[in-house]
Amino acid sequence: MEENLRDRLEEVETLKRRLEGEVYFLRKDLTREQGFEQIIGGSAALKKVLAAARQVAQTDSTVLLLGETGTGKGLLAHAIHRMNSRRDRPLVTVNCAALPANLIESELFGREKGAFTGAHARQAGRFEIAHHGTIFLDEIGEMPLELQAKLLRVLQDGEFERLGSSKTITVDVRVIAATSRDLRNAVRNGRFREDLFYRLNVFPITIPPLRERTEDILLLAQYFVEKFAHKMGKHIETIPKNLLSRLLQYDWPGNVRELEHLIERGVILSSGPQLTIGDLAAPLTESGPVPDPTLDLASVERHHIIQVLRRSNWKIEGPDGAASMLNLHPSTLRFRLKKMDIRRPI
Repeated sequence: MEENLRDRLEEVETLKRRLEGEVYFLRKDLTREQGFEQIIGGSAALKKVLAAARQVAQTDSTVLLLGETGTGKGLLAHAIHRMNSRRDRPLVTVNCAALPANLIESELFGREKGAFTGAHARQAGRFEIAHHGTIFLDEIGEMPLELQAKLLRVLQDGEFERLGSSKTITVDVRVIAATSRDLRNAVRNGRFREDLFYRLNVFPITIPPLRERTEDILLLAQYFVEKFAHKMGKHIETIPKNLLSRLLQYDWPGNVRELEHLIERGVILSSGPQLTIGDLAAPLTESGPVPDPTLDLASVERHHIIQVLRRSNWKIEGPDGAASMLNLHPSTLRFRLKKMDIRRPI
């Protein structure tokens, strides 16, 4: 009888922790943008990525996001989750590279009181918190080899035990993983389990680096200027032409994240209607094709929107409409058309 009661109390405590976790992560999720609308760009390479992401988002299949640091793997993972039927359940993010090796097991799978020194209370792991939702395992290539078998079991059977317990816990979790490492090479070198790699590699999506989709650079720059200017209460209308040229020539080893941080610092420094970068632009010295010196950010975006409208026969809404091609909400596109005075030719 007492043992039965203890089991019931444990179940109640586990449920309580799961619910607390869901509330926390759902509140956190509300601060993020919905769907694919905030993934900026119009390049053919990015469109291919988004088309694949939209397809797999409708399923519960495991997704492996591949790409260099700063390419937007986390943003894409959130977008996939939001397009899935689990969107109202938590998306739990775990950065495998950020957790100490001696704590990652208890963080992922939970622990019992007294499981190790300092474990003063039972704690639900990230997989428990993500029950019926999605778990995003960022930098999965950094997962310690000794824990990979336990992770493989969760992926195969949805089962695991908390640290310090023999009681099996069953969860229903959709897994999205990401890495900037070459996992096939890690398998060859014995640093990553081959069976785990194939279990994760159900639907791989490779996000190309920014240097391979230069068409997106000016659109991203404009988006970040508008984002940070609004956030800081500033009114910035233009980016100097010489800076636009340098943005296009630079190799962007830090990808979209590097561009975002550069623009943010520029907005902080700017006191007038023109973006000021100053000495912050010193790294932008990589050689490359010299763009048209008459480039203007607004005219580049205007030209791009008109080209897309022509391809869609000036249709705005629907899967084959211009808004979808531009990864914008239809109302956002209509606002930009009005702002730029873009009208369909008679």
